[in-house]
Amino acid sequence: MKKRMNKVISLILLYSLTLSLFVGGFVNTTVSAAGFSISNSGGWFETAYVEWSPVSNAEGYNVYVKPASASDSQYKQIDTELIRRYPTYWRADAVGLAAGNYVMKVEAMLSGGSTVSAVTNTLTVAAHDRSGFAFAANSQYGTGSGAYHDDGTLKAGAQVIYVTSETAQTVTLDVKVSSSGSVQTGVGIGEILALRQKGYDTTPLAIRFIGKVTAADMSGQLNGSGYLQVKGKSNYSEMNMTFEGIGQDAYAYGWGLLLRYVGNVEVRNLGIALFPDDGISLDTGNVNVWLHHNDIFYGTAGGDADQAKGDGSTDLKKGSTYITISYNHYWDAGKASLVGLSESTEFFVTLHHNWFDHSDSRHPRIRVASVHIYNNFFDGVSKYGVGTTTGSSAFVEANYFRNTKYPMLSSLQGTDALGDGTFSGEDGGMIKAYNNIIVDAASLIYANSNAGTAAADASSFDAYLASSRNEAVPSSYQTVVGGTSYNNFDTRIDLGVDAADIDNVSDVEQIVTAEAGRLNKGDFTWEFNDSVDDASSSLNTALMSKIKNYTSALVSVGGNSTENPTDPTEPTDPTEPTDPTDPTDPTNPTDPTDPTDPTTGEYVHNFTTDGKASDFFAIQGNLSTSKGTVVYNGLTLTQCLKIESSTKIEFTTTENATLTLVFNTADGTKIKIDGTSYAMQDGVVRVDLQPGAHTITKDEVTNLYYMELE
Repeated sequence: MKKRMNKVISLILLYSLTLSLFVGGFVNTTVSAAGFSISNSGGWFETAYVEWSPVSNAEGYNVYVKPASASDSQYKQIDTELIRRYPTYWRADAVGLAAGNYVMKVEAMLSGGSTVSAVTNTLTVAAHDRSGFAFAANSQYGTGSGAYHDDGTLKAGAQVIYVTSETAQTVTLDVKVSSSGSVQTGVGIGEILALRQKGYDTTPLAIRFIGKVTAADMSGQLNGSGYLQVKGKSNYSEMNMTFEGIGQDAYAYGWGLLLRYVGNVEVRNLGIALFPDDGISLDTGNVNVWLHHNDIFYGTAGGDADQAKGDGSTDLKKGSTYITISYNHYWDAGKASLVGLSESTEFFVTLHHNWFDHSDSRHPRIRVASVHIYNNFFDGVSKYGVGTTTGSSAFVEANYFRNTKYPMLSSLQGTDALGDGTFSGEDGGMIKAYNNIIVDAASLIYANSNAGTAAADASSFDAYLASSRNEAVPSSYQTVVGGTSYNNFDTRIDLGVDAADIDNVSDVEQIVTAEAGRLNKGDFTWEFNDSVDDASSSLNTALMSKIKNYTSALVSVGGNSTENPTDPTEPTDPTEPTDPTDPTDPTNPTDPTDPTDPTTGEYVHNFTTDGKASDFFAIQGNLSTSKGTVVYNGLTLTQCLKIESSTKIEFTTTENATLTLVFNTADGTKIKIDGTSYAMQDGVVRVDLQPGAHTITKDEVTNLYYMELE
């Protein structure tokens, strides 16, 4: 199951290049490409990149890639957005490459119409390690590769969009929004995802982030809690989406990702910093999700004393299953990963090859789930490594625990029972441990006659020490509180990884520190002080300051290049949206002011056109046409419902739904929905609702122009 080539070798060479010109009547004169040199190039996982010094008189650049053994006619031009300018050099990344050897060519377009080009040496591209439950054969989709095939190439017909600090609010994509195939153009990444939520469009979609994209850049694209919401129509909806950073310096900065009701989604190569609450939240009903090669930094401080570093870095709960979390670099996380909250049935999660770099706790903290934890590097963990409660089962194998205070804990027994209790008095969970390296732990209590130098206690223990990988834990070993036996999931179901593909435990530190996190370890550097940081769970103020003061070196996006005009086989860009103003365009959406238009949502109420009359919403209150005008989603809204003490809107939903309310008052103004206050952002409040009766009432005085329930 595991698919990873030998370690990536970056090849950095300078080249003397040739140019064929027509000069003074001479044809095919060979000259040196003076001043044009490639300064850096290499391969990574399903990516190759090249960097070069600026060329004098260059008006733009085109970049191409081909297999090393292919003829020059096989060069494929990469998207111009993948070409970026930095203060002293240019860079381009070719993504979506299958494992193999490649060559990249950079073509500089000079004033006057001539060109010079530079070609890299052979670049070795490795395959991503697609292992764990997200790739288990018996899972719903059998993959977590999102928009990509499992060989790393884009799926046929896949769409690609680019999100930068400048395009987050303006990027467009045509999305199918009805069973009849009608199309609506989404404007801004938030609206594109909201349209995809309708469930009619499952076209593979790669969303590529470039540079530092801040919460301010994402204004109007995030939900009320500061997340970019990726939501399906119902549990485990097929999404076929990949969220990926390009290069070494892509950041979700000041915001997080919320995944809900999604199936087959991938998140990779992003730096996630200063997020609200959780960095990546797999909230409800997700399946076949793969989070990998991300750098996860501090979040913003929460309201509780233990949230100075933010809350969870990668949390999942409420029926999210067949999840793989791998090759991520957790930078001093306070709570690395919660797995389970209020579940009552078994679900499946894998964590492998993660670098828990001086983080504190929850690696992961498990309720109910069956979790495979292998080949992770626990590097100076101040509180505990793996924690099990509420009848969960964890198979902990071939991990390296360096100076982890309590490598493994089960609630109210073993080491946990010697202290004040770590897990809020919950029932215990069971851990099967095999072939781990543990250095300088404060306490670890094994059950089993093969406990070695650790204390053995068959009635109160942290973990059962297996004598072989395939050993079934006897049912006689049970948690002290709850009486739960290990469920032996690792011997009865497909884990999504073969025993032969588990890395040797003695190699784990070297592999993980080389490969976890973003491409080439990203552009953020920090050196922890083991003598202090191993034991400290406090916020590292110097690290936080560096995160807060991070600035991007990116100057501009795009090579000022054009599609190759001489290549008759060059296809048109399948992601290029059609003109929504063109009445002859067959994909032009229907009139958004038409209340019967199915593309505008399941239930829409426009107070300008509908007043208070509705077959769905029961509306009490006073209308006004003197409170100003609002432009929303192409509509000009001139009449509102005044939100006063006497105002009430009631309705009933029969399934999970998202309510959108549009106002015209200042950010932070609040409205009550089912008695809970929600603050508006950019004039909008979006709230996810469970089935049942709902009521909208006044919190503060405001004016409501538009409602949509979908």
